[in-house]
Amino acid sequence: MDTLRLMRLFTRAVDLGSLSAAAREAGTTQPTVSKAINALEAHLGVRLLDRSTTGLLATSEGLRFHERARRLLDEYEDALADVRGHAHQATGLLRVNAPVALGQFHLNALAQEFLALHPDIGIELILNDRFVDLVGDGVDVAVRLGGPLPPDSVARSIALSPRSLVAAPAYLAAHARLERPDDLAQHDFIRFAWLADGDEVTLQRGAEAVTVTTRGRYRVNNALAIRDSLLAGAGIGLCPHWLVHDMLQAGRLARALPAWSGTPQQLALVYPSRRYQPARSRLFMDFLAARIGALPGWTSTVDA
Repeated sequence: MDTLRLMRLFTRAVDLGSLSAAAREAGTTQPTVSKAINALEAHLGVRLLDRSTTGLLATSEGLRFHERARRLLDEYEDALADVRGHAHQATGLLRVNAPVALGQFHLNALAQEFLALHPDIGIELILNDRFVDLVGDGVDVAVRLGGPLPPDSVARSIALSPRSLVAAPAYLAAHARLERPDDLAQHDFIRFAWLADGDEVTLQRGAEAVTVTTRGRYRVNNALAIRDSLLAGAGIGLCPHWLVHDMLQAGRLARALPAWSGTPQQLALVYPSRRYQPARSRLFMDFLAARIGALPGWTSTVDA
């Protein structure tokens, strides 16, 4: 029995959520994949998948086996590369999770650049604005912007983005003049939903720090929507520079209270807390650490 082949087909079926998709990727048929997984279940003596007309779902035993199997397959591929003298030529599929706006502004282009450098690696870039379960969702590397980090994970901070108060020039011209942080209470403040600090905003000017309570009728859980709302003149927002630097340069947005700034937004790379880390994950994180800090709106936190 080719156990490694059966494990590959099983892990890809779980990753892709479909026996047919796993079959297409492997260049075989759906019945062949189904029989392979049946054989693996018989060999293990446990049911790994629940199949239905709407798709498939890993059982609790299947989820545990999936994580261990992916790790074993990664180690096997790295061992092959090492013994053949090509350890630098990492292979396999890299599953990356990141916020939508960051993916659109930076990661999509960086992923293409990385793929060109490493032709034997594939990337599955999952963009959403929720915190995923790294292990449960089979994510190798998650890109996090600020906020608390998920449990049972390891984080590597690689860059910071300054945050400033910004608004459309037309909005600033039509509303009460901002002269000090407390004046924010007279303005419509647009913010990200579900912030731990709620409506409170802390601003710094040198060693001086002030916390003010803002007010606003609109909050949204997507950075692109915040950017669009600010451009439309809907209010003021405290935004990281990576999100708005181009609009500031073009004059479509302007800084308010330019002497004051918010706490810089941290960008961290997060991966499951486990002893073994695939070579492709290490390569990708090193690549991002070297590239993101040099992009407009960012400063690197990586030691030179």
